[in-house]
Amino acid sequence: MDRPQLNSPVRRYKAYVGTLGTTQLYLRNPFMVAFASLAFPGIGHFMLDKYLRGYLLFVWELYVNFNTHINLAILYSFIGEFQMAKDVLNINWVLLYLPTLIFSIWDSYRSAVDLNHQYILAAREDAEIRVFNIDSIEINYLDKRTPWNAAIWSAMMPGLGQLLIHRVPAAFFLIVMFIFIAQMAKLLPGIHYTLLGQFDYAKSIINPQWFLNLPSIYLFSIYGAYISTVAHNNLFDWEQSKFLKKNYQHHNFNMPFKKVNESGERMYVVSTFDHSNYLELAITAIQMKGIAKEKILGVSMDKRGEGRKLFDTIHSSDGLSLLDLPFVFATLFCLFGSIYGFILTWGPVLWGIIGLFVGFGLGLIIKLISTKKYTNRENKLKATEVVLIIECKETQAEIVMDLLWENHALGVRKLDLNIA
Repeated sequence: MDRPQLNSPVRRYKAYVGTLGTTQLYLRNPFMVAFASLAFPGIGHFMLDKYLRGYLLFVWELYVNFNTHINLAILYSFIGEFQMAKDVLNINWVLLYLPTLIFSIWDSYRSAVDLNHQYILAAREDAEIRVFNIDSIEINYLDKRTPWNAAIWSAMMPGLGQLLIHRVPAAFFLIVMFIFIAQMAKLLPGIHYTLLGQFDYAKSIINPQWFLNLPSIYLFSIYGAYISTVAHNNLFDWEQSKFLKKNYQHHNFNMPFKKVNESGERMYVVSTFDHSNYLELAITAIQMKGIAKEKILGVSMDKRGEGRKLFDTIHSSDGLSLLDLPFVFATLFCLFGSIYGFILTWGPVLWGIIGLFVGFGLGLIIKLISTKKYTNRENKLKATEVVLIIECKETQAEIVMDLLWENHALGVRKLDLNIA
């Protein structure tokens, strides 16, 4: 496994594409990271790609929480059974639980702030990174994914969204832990009998001590997959922009200002692309047809400052979406719904789901109002990300245009400067 050389002049890299995953620096919201650690210690550190610390805190939380009976105490407290809450707590473990919880919140917040500073310094250094890693057990490379695709996979099974973007250490751990906790909580039988309408029986078989761990893990697995995909896409765009600037902005490129000769043999083909692997496939295919790289100009476009977007896409990711507050509210309301579901008719499964959607919707409404996004939505079309200009002979123009279309160019135009 290749790693940056110790004698390299580069002090900070924005990312490292390793065998088992892509670890990168990007701007995180420290308050979201701290809230994730409050909801369940270790999750905030997963969001920071600090896996070893996250593993330790996560497992310790499970162990101490179970021995302390914290979740049962929370349940009894919220339903008004205060004496039962006091009785169920194991005082031999309570004082061991609090320091770890406080440390997890504090350390994740501090680390998020520190890593944001490191990101700013790495962005200013603007060092190149390796984008492809292959060895005997795995292949990893930079590519683009749709953020909501990752979120949906994590909604189906926590960890699958992380696996989609090749964050194997987090994915493996989340999948194993979620299955373990779901089995201990009797989640699947609870869902089964809830769907059959046997709500009382579903409540009787669900283990609340384990069940109340699930909302935090489930929702922050979805949120983590989403924001990581946004960051991953932004990293891809940044790296490809550097690649174009280094390799396809040659100083000898003849800009199409006027006629280049009287024979009419030379012309230009202009095309537009999104940042994607198809762009590089098109460029290399054109070079294989005998067109030198000095005859190809690729320019990554600076984007006009855009307002925050509700839905990040594979082509539009600002990394500061409106979904922070909705996920916080969804986690809280899902937890409350699960708690009160043990005394309400429909049970903790249905009320947890209802709380999830109510919390997400309420958080989204508040965020929309606070950021005034009900208006100013006129810029709905996707903006061009890359302009590609190819200087070629007239006999090569059709071949070049076909290659551009085959590789998903957004638009292609032949520019003949010899026309009067």
